[in-house]
Amino acid sequence: MRTVQREAIGWAALWGILVLPLAALAAGGVSSVPMTAWLTAVAYLVVTTLLLMRGLRRHGAVHFGPANAVTSLRSTIVGLIAGLVVASFVAPVPVSLLVGLTVPALALDAVDGWVARRTRSTSELGARFDMEVDAFLLLVLSTYVARDLGLWVLTIGLLRYAFVAVGWMLPWFRARLPYRYWRKVVTAVAGIALALAVAGAPVPVAAVAVGVALALLLESFGRDVVWLVRRRAATTSVLRSAMMETSRRRPRG
Repeated sequence: MRTVQREAIGWAALWGILVLPLAALAAGGVSSVPMTAWLTAVAYLVVTTLLLMRGLRRHGAVHFGPANAVTSLRSTIVGLIAGLVVASFVAPVPVSLLVGLTVPALALDAVDGWVARRTRSTSELGARFDMEVDAFLLLVLSTYVARDLGLWVLTIGLLRYAFVAVGWMLPWFRARLPYRYWRKVVTAVAGIALALAVAGAPVPVAAVAVGVALALLLESFGRDVVWLVRRRAATTSVLRSAMMETSRRRPRG
């Protein structure tokens, strides 16, 4: 095991040791939260740490970096949120705790990027780690909110995974997209809208906020799809032209 992978395990363990007891204290004790939530949170931490270790190995990372440490903290919080959402299907969970965890999870999304820029530790893996934590947070929050607003809310959480699934089937769909800060803005808006709904905002208000967030996400993903389709069309055109030119130059006889 490489040093950078041990660092990933160490940070995950540290945040787990700190965050889980603090959450239990805020809830009024371990027994105030269903055991399902704790088990789900721990399972999430184990799986995400293993996936992160694999990513570190594949990218040849040498240092874990402070930005990834912040994202690891946010991922730990998201794991506990996921646990509460899963447990909410079988037993009541403290909504105040769910909201209290969602707020810092959203706020820290701006911190890890700032830390990466300040410490000059930006990396492709770090950006991917951050993006996957964002996507999973939207998925679990939309799952919780869908019970009150309707199944259409799940579209917010499933868009990212549908996009990835299409990429598995169509290799050209996995091309590197140009950077757009607008994606981060839309993700933040979606998180805030879902947090309002989780906090118990009046149904009409929550529905409008979440509806606007969904519209923005559809626009953002739609723009990426259009870019990929145009890029494929342009690439195909260039290759066809090159093949035709090669055919014309080929000696005949």
